[in-house]
Amino acid sequence: MIKTAHIGVGISGQEGIQAVLASDYSFSQFKFLQRLLLVHGRWSYLRMCKFLCYFFYKNFAFTMVHFWFGFFCGFSAQTVYDQYFITLYNIVYTSLPVLAMGVFDQDVTEQRSMEYPKLYEPGQLNLLFNKREFFICIAQGIYTSVLLFFIPYGVFADAAQLADYQSFAVTVATSLVIVVSVQIGLDTGFWTAINHFFIWGSLAVYFAILFAMHSDGLFQMFPNQFRFVGNAQNTLAQPTVWLTITLTTVVCIMPVVAFRFLKLDLKPELSDTVRYTQLVRKKQRAQHRCMRRVGRAGSRRSGYAFSHQEGFGELIMSGKNMRLSSLALSSFAARSSSSWIETLRKKKGGDSNASSPSGGADKPLKG
Repeated sequence: MIKTAHIGVGISGQEGIQAVLASDYSFSQFKFLQRLLLVHGRWSYLRMCKFLCYFFYKNFAFTMVHFWFGFFCGFSAQTVYDQYFITLYNIVYTSLPVLAMGVFDQDVTEQRSMEYPKLYEPGQLNLLFNKREFFICIAQGIYTSVLLFFIPYGVFADAAQLADYQSFAVTVATSLVIVVSVQIGLDTGFWTAINHFFIWGSLAVYFAILFAMHSDGLFQMFPNQFRFVGNAQNTLAQPTVWLTITLTTVVCIMPVVAFRFLKLDLKPELSDTVRYTQLVRKKQRAQHRCMRRVGRAGSRRSGYAFSHQEGFGELIMSGKNMRLSSLALSSFAARSSSSWIETLRKKKGGDSNASSPSGGADKPLKG
C-alpha cells in the first residue's frame, strides 16, 4: 500500500520498521500526519505550482522575442540578445529568485493552515496547476514577449540618436530582466531576507555583467569577443531608453495587477480571506500593544503604598490633576511627611481642648 501511494507515510514502532523503510516520510505518532498534510504538504504543492508557472512564463517571454524578430531578419540565425545574455539568463539572472520562492513561499501561516483544513482542498482538486493554468502562463509569456519586442522597436524606428542593433538588444534585454523580476515580486507571497537578496541581487548582477562586457578592460583582454566598447553605458545614459523600459514594464505588469485586484475584490478564494483576516488580527494586536504602552507611560501610580503612610491620598481625594510640577510635588511631599499617628494625636488633642469648659479643671461633684 505504501509503495503504490503517491507519497508513502510510515509510523515507526516495534512493528513498523518495514513500513518506515519503505515509506517516503516517517514519524513516531499518528497525530503528526495532520501537520504533514495540512502544513508541509500544502506548502510544498503551492510552492511547486508557483515555481512551474513562473518558470514557463519567464522562458516563453524570453524565447518568443526571437520569433517576432524573425519577421524582420528573414528568419536567419541572427538573435535579438547578446550571446552571453542568452547563456546567463536562466543560470544567473532568473534562477535564484524562483528558487527562493520555491523554497520559502507560503500564503498563510502554519497556525491558519491547521485552523482551516479546507485550504487543503485545492491540492486535492488540482486547481493550482492544470491545463488551464499552463495555457494562462503561456499566454501571459507571449503577451509579454510581444510588448518586449514591439515597444522598443517602435521607439527605435523613429529615434534620431539610437537606432543601432546593439542598443536595441540592450534595451530589450534590460526590459526583460526588470519585467520578470517585478513579476516574481508579485508572485511571492512570503518575503524573507533571502528573497530580497536574490531578486535585487540578480538585477545588480545583471547590470554589473552588462557594463563589464562593454568595458575597455574586457576588450583589451578579448578583442574578438567584446567589440562593442561603451555601448551599454551610452545606451542606458539616454532618457529615451529608460522611458521605454518603464513603459514596457508598466504595460506588461498592469493587466496582471488589475486581474488580481478584481479577482480579490469580486471572487476571493478561501486563502485570500484567511490572509486578510490574518492581516486584520496583526494590526489589532499592534494597536493594542501601542495603547498599552501609551497607558503605562501616561499613568502615575498613586495610592497607599504602606499601611502607615498616606501617600497621595489627599491629592486623590481633592480631585485635582495628578500631573503636578516638581515644585508642587515636593511641597506636597513635605506637608504629607508626618505619619498618620502624629496626625491622629493632633486631632485628638484639639478635640479634648474643645470639650473642656474655658480651659478650667474639672471639679468633683458634691454629694
